[in-house]
Amino acid sequence: MEGQNQNRKRIYLASPTMHGLEQEMVKEAFDTNWVAPVGPHVNKLEEEIAEYLGVKYGAALSGGTAAVHLAMKLLGVKRGDVVFSTALTFAATCNPIVYENATPVFIDSEPDTWNMSPEALKKAFEKYPHPKAVICVHLYGTPAKLSEIMAICEEHNVPLVEDAAESLSATYKGRQTGSFGKYGIISFNGNKIITTSSGGMIVGNDKEDIDKARFLATQARDPARHYQHSQIGYNYRLSNVLAGIGRGQFRSLELHHNLKKKIYETYKAAFADIPEITMNPLNPDGEANYWLSCMTIAPDCGVTPLMIMDALDAQNIESRPIWKPMQLQPVYADCDFFSHLDEGSVSEDIFNRGLCLPSDIKNTDEDMELIIKTIRGVFGR
Repeated sequence: MEGQNQNRKRIYLASPTMHGLEQEMVKEAFDTNWVAPVGPHVNKLEEEIAEYLGVKYGAALSGGTAAVHLAMKLLGVKRGDVVFSTALTFAATCNPIVYENATPVFIDSEPDTWNMSPEALKKAFEKYPHPKAVICVHLYGTPAKLSEIMAICEEHNVPLVEDAAESLSATYKGRQTGSFGKYGIISFNGNKIITTSSGGMIVGNDKEDIDKARFLATQARDPARHYQHSQIGYNYRLSNVLAGIGRGQFRSLELHHNLKKKIYETYKAAFADIPEITMNPLNPDGEANYWLSCMTIAPDCGVTPLMIMDALDAQNIESRPIWKPMQLQPVYADCDFFSHLDEGSVSEDIFNRGLCLPSDIKNTDEDMELIIKTIRGVFGR
């Protein structure tokens, strides 16, 4: 039986979905010989995403991690500086802090949205009154409590970097995530709501800053006839071929958003009669993009996330643990952490009790039925 299940079609967590226009735009890049990390598709993608977000400028890059790194460079982050970062996130959010030999300090989640806790952020400012920046993530596509977080940052005159890598098309109080911070970070990784295979973008409203990001991303080559470099640069620009994929994907962004929302609502309705299951919370002041649907399991109920993941895997269905918080990562074990709670932490609790459910927009009704039936079976329903 197990072998038969493994021969069944694989149901993925979140895989790319192409619609045809992507191939046409890639063909255009080949037909015009624009296959370098420069070209019309790169320029247009920058313009289209910036306009969609409601910001003035964007620089298309090789990845979201590159975008965070260039944000650190633009802010002048250096050795001896402290940067506050969301704790419950992927390591790409905070690794660039260390690229610049600065020190990350991690801020716990709050339970309402799973994002950066304003209360924990206040505690961090009490010990470190002059951090160089704050990096706030919109986890799994749900907007953070931006009003509170921005007010704290403004009180201390500290710039906010908005890691919207997972939240493209999500809104907070009617504005697109990624448009609130001094810089916004977008990811076009293969599992994101739209993709360029790999890629990302840094956006903002200061032309000089985004031009500098683009300059640094192109090996910081000075405007001289010969090859001259006055600064250290990086090979971070996005290929025109991949930008063509992104432009084709962008035309389907709202479709993808709506399909992701349908998946979340399907799970929520399907598990409504199982009190031990709670779906990841949404921010009532915004609209999530529902990138990944997640759930937590009540403690001491006899079911663990691993039991559910194993049951799904036996049916050839992919799932994933919640991000392991940065304060629990061996590489960041010596870094400071500020909890939302007096004892324990919200982010660790979510990690211990949660998992990410299959959220692929190609899932059929039959796929969803199998996923739901499998999970309900673990609970004896």
